[in-house]
Amino acid sequence: MKLLTIKQRTFSALILSHLHSSHTKQTNYLLTFPFYSSLLTMADAAVAALVKIIIQKLADEVFKEYARAQGIHSELENLGRELSLIQALLHDASEKEVTEKSVGLWLNSLQHLAYDIEDVLDDVATEAMRLELTQESGASTSKVKKLIVPTCCTNFSLSHSLSPKIDSITIELQRLYKAKAELGLTVKDGKERDPNRGNETSLLESDVVGREGEKNILLKKLLGGDGSSKENFSIVPIVGMGGVGKTTLARLLYNDPEVKDHFQLKAWVCVSDDFDVFKISQTIFQDVNVEKTEFKDLNQLQKALTEQFKGKRFLLVLDDVWTENYENWEKLVLPFHSGAPGSKIIMTTRKKELLRILGFDHLDLLESLSPEDALSLFAFHALGVDSFDSYPTLREKGEAIVKKCGTLPLALKAIGRLLRTKTTPEK
Repeated sequence: MKLLTIKQRTFSALILSHLHSSHTKQTNYLLTFPFYSSLLTMADAAVAALVKIIIQKLADEVFKEYARAQGIHSELENLGRELSLIQALLHDASEKEVTEKSVGLWLNSLQHLAYDIEDVLDDVATEAMRLELTQESGASTSKVKKLIVPTCCTNFSLSHSLSPKIDSITIELQRLYKAKAELGLTVKDGKERDPNRGNETSLLESDVVGREGEKNILLKKLLGGDGSSKENFSIVPIVGMGGVGKTTLARLLYNDPEVKDHFQLKAWVCVSDDFDVFKISQTIFQDVNVEKTEFKDLNQLQKALTEQFKGKRFLLVLDDVWTENYENWEKLVLPFHSGAPGSKIIMTTRKKELLRILGFDHLDLLESLSPEDALSLFAFHALGVDSFDSYPTLREKGEAIVKKCGTLPLALKAIGRLLRTKTTPEK
């Protein structure tokens, strides 16, 4: 049931804030917990991560569909716009927080607002889940409402109850954004950037857990015939939200022994949000050619690529694709039409629009790990073992953290590393 994933996909457990019941306790705990460096406190990391996840949730097509049904889509859009403006200031705020107390207070106010937004989104998700259960159960609406929602909560519209909250939060976000001048906060490089974006490699990690089922399904697509494609190559998409493990799954496929034997040429390039056709083409050429060659323009480079790929069955991984520009895509793949039939391009992406333009009417989203695999991954990063068998007193805590993380691999790794030295239930 697709709606059950709306709350599961929340990344907010990436922050340890949900491990405490009240917002005050969360903030105090976060402010005293060491994180990436002395300049980037846990409070700042928590705000940045939570804001990022809220924006992702607001952009989710399924979520937007139910927001429209509840009549609060426009209000949530306005809220999302204001939050995006503030998100662009967070990098600068992280640098100034330690030395300027006012910036720390500003971040603290933003954190509390983010929790309030999370509460609103959870209300929408819960109502959406209730409606879907109503439709699927075949039972009367009144009976299902009594089972799922208290009677007192069914007598008023969700729109009427949430619209004032959303408006109030949006006004407060506007106030925080206007305070940027007084605090001296600026947008750096025009947008917030992750320094690790664009640095993923094809090398396998040592901590891969699960994904055997997904790998086998995609392996058949890679190794099978391709009578459905008019081109010499076809696209194998891996689509899902951030942190769900798209790149990890692509690595598993790329390094599989059968795949290595099947394809004559293999290349891996991390695209990220800068879809520079020349740069991407150059990276691909260097990956399949031992000799280092300098090209002055795209024409020379693509002619060399055409010769390199001519008549050969190839596998190309385009990792972390963000572009939705079809013209750029057409320009990039021109040399690959010379490849042999059965060639494949694995594309990992959060964006669906380009794939829809390329003819993918239905896309299977990569889901989070199973609870068992998620617990094993968390144990590996938090305790250095593959299960909680040697730490029975920590199992219940571990299972609770895994559940709050929505079994998302990236969240589990991040929190696991933070807790690596905390080996008692209290800590």
